[in-house]
This record gives sequence, C-alpha cells and structure tokens, in this order.
Amino acid sequence: MYRKELYVFNEDIPKKAIIRNYTSEDFEDLIRIQQESFPPPFPSELWWNEQQLTNHISLFPDGALCVEIDGRIVGSMTGLLVHFDPTHPAHTWEEITDSGYIRNHDPNGNTLYVVDICVSPAYRKLGLGKWLMQSMYETVVRLNLDRLLGGGRMPGYHRYAKELSAVEYLQKILTGELKDPVITFLLHCGRTPLQIVENYLEDEESLNYAVLMEWKNPFKQ
Repeated sequence: MYRKELYVFNEDIPKKAIIRNYTSEDFEDLIRIQQESFPPPFPSELWWNEQQLTNHISLFPDGALCVEIDGRIVGSMTGLLVHFDPTHPAHTWEEITDSGYIRNHDPNGNTLYVVDICVSPAYRKLGLGKWLMQSMYETVVRLNLDRLLGGGRMPGYHRYAKELSAVEYLQKILTGELKDPVITFLLHCGRTPLQIVENYLEDEESLNYAVLMEWKNPFKQ
C-alpha cells in the first residue's frame, strides 16, 4: 500500500497533505471531486461511477491514488497497466482504459497508463496534481515499467481551431507562445509529447483531440 506525507504550500503557508491509495470508503468523495473538476460541457456520463471505482481498487490498487488535506479528499489519480507498442501509438481513451472500468488491466504490461487525474478547483494552487503525478512516477520505478503514458486534453484548443491545426497549437505551446491548462501542466510535470491523437475522447473544448504524453523510466534504457 502507498502512503506519503508531505507539505504543500498555499502561497507561503505550509499545509500537510497525505497521498495514499483510495478505498471503497472514499467513493462518494471521489465522485464529488469529478463533478467539481469536470463541469459541463464535459460529459457527465464520464464522471466516475461506483462500479468503475470498485474495479480500480480490486484490479490495480497500486494505480488508485488520492490526496487529502485536513482530512478531506481533494484530488485523485488513477491508472492501469497496458502493453504499449510505440510503433502503433494511436488509440482512444475508451479503448485503452475500457471506458474507465480497466477490465483490460494487464499485470504483465510495460506501461502505466493514466486513466484520470483531477484536483478540486479550490485546491489547485497547492501543486497537488504535480505531487500525484510524482507518486505515479514512483510506482513506475517500483514496478520496473518502461513508462507512464496518457492522453492529455487540449481544452484551450477550441479558441484557436479556426486558425491553427492541432499540431500547430501544440507547437506554439512548446515554444511558449501559448499556454494550455492541461498540456502546459503536464509539461511542468515532466511529461513529453509523442503525437496528436484524433477522436481520443468526446470533448467539446479539445475538439476531441488529445496529446499522447509520456514519462520514461530513467532507470530503464
């Protein structure tokens, strides 16, 4: 079981945080966080349900993490193991995560795939998403996997879609000309882009595009 205590900062004020595996007792809070983190136009049917969460903790508890502050759960991150072939990277979120049910979890997989990461809006200035990501990197190393991988939404893209292709939008993020709430965050976390994926997820803001982004295990060459 994973449990880590650390201090995060609200401006200059330290706050104690705990990152740990979530359990069935946390389901109500985890669903609440989804609702707070992904308001409309994000499809409500993509919020977690209890069957999905039950699968997470039973099929791959190592990939089911939450963060709590002052006894309140304020963020979560979920993953599963898959076998990823870099020469055939294209896929959809539904295909590779079993629509979030992770029944396709492969204990012998080479890649920890991110199903979801979210932090309640009121706590996003504390850097909790980055600490959750770091905890998953530690899991990648402990399990001797090749990489952490996941598709990053491009929620800022709809504002530029008339003038930029998805590839051009990503390039402008990489040169610092533009910032995207998700892709820029993932870059700050140490993830690097592999390619643009079309029709990755039903997402009006991203026009269904995503950027496949990885973190390679530095202990495996």
